Amino acid sequence: MPPSLDSSAVPRTAVARARRLVVKVGSSSLTTPRGGLDPKRLLALVDALAERHGRDTQLVLVSSGAIAAGMGPLGLARRPRDLATQQAAASVGQGALIAAYQQAFGAHTITVGQVLLTIDDVTRRTHYLNARRTLERLLDLRVLPVVNENDTVATHEIRFGDNDRLAALVALLIQADALVLLSDVDALYDGPPSQPGAQRIPIVRGAHDLADVVVAGAGSQVGTGGMATKVEAAAIANAAGIPTRLTATDRVSDALRGKDVGTVFLPGSRRPPSRLLWLAHATAPHGQLVLDDGAVHAVVTRRKSLLPAGIVRVEGTFVGGDPVDICDLHGKAVARGIVNYGSDELPALLGRSTRDLARELGPEYQREVVHRDALVVL
Repeated sequence: MPPSLDSSAVPRTAVARARRLVVKVGSSSLTTPRGGLDPKRLLALVDALAERHGRDTQLVLVSSGAIAAGMGPLGLARRPRDLATQQAAASVGQGALIAAYQQAFGAHTITVGQVLLTIDDVTRRTHYLNARRTLERLLDLRVLPVVNENDTVATHEIRFGDNDRLAALVALLIQADALVLLSDVDALYDGPPSQPGAQRIPIVRGAHDLADVVVAGAGSQVGTGGMATKVEAAAIANAAGIPTRLTATDRVSDALRGKDVGTVFLPGSRRPPSRLLWLAHATAPHGQLVLDDGAVHAVVTRRKSLLPAGIVRVEGTFVGGDPVDICDLHGKAVARGIVNYGSDELPALLGRSTRDLARELGPEYQREVVHRDALVVL
């Protein structure tokens, strides 16, 4: 494990000083408008990453482009909207994409390894730890992992949604020192970049810096991620103490050298335990527990464990050990936690004290529904 980045590093050098770095590149930065891979753009990216890799940096590349790369060979003019055609395009394009990376990095004597992930690989704790071990071993072997969502098997219900979020979760997974998000826009602006007078935002120190910023959500014709997904990804990485730089793909060399390009998102001083980070950002809830106002106050403000007495309703189907959202009476998720009971046994316990339950049903029913150490406030 490389040494952690010094917390006193100035914003512009956070990426330059990182010893373990995740870089994400989107479809529109690698392909032609018609959907095929653009060799010149891919080679320029690889040259920049190879130069950094040669300076004893552990690099992970999260690369979109599989579906886009498959569009040309399949004669598709636009990104397909139906899942089956998307998966067919990914099947065709994934091979072309990794072959292009192998050839380009091979010219620099760098070995690449393909890592295809589904959301199960980060939302299920055992899969999460196994994915971490695999990536750690590849990095130890000086292999450059090329990560993408496994679009050929993922469904609408079990998708990351975009590779920006995937990149942030990979950064959490390997405890990266920094994250770089590459786009076809050179930075975050305080208005639409095409409008006269729009100003680049060089540093974001927290949500308050974005209060008056309108962030677009649409992606390109060949990708799914827009600026909104990048801001969300930066927030996930920042929550883990990982600084994030957003810039254009053609400025990647400058970004890696610490020059004043793009936008840097700075993390706060507090970093929750890794298990709570996983719970907050990498899990999908299997159900919801709706609480009364008193229980919400106890969980959110007083940071107490959740007991049966404060639960008014159970929604969804889950078993003990699953993540669930903890909601107020209006349905707003206020916390997420690992539940100790299944959805089939909880309804009979609602509104009752653990002392009464233990006396009537046995001492095993004196346990919390969600223990405070397995709960994160959202």
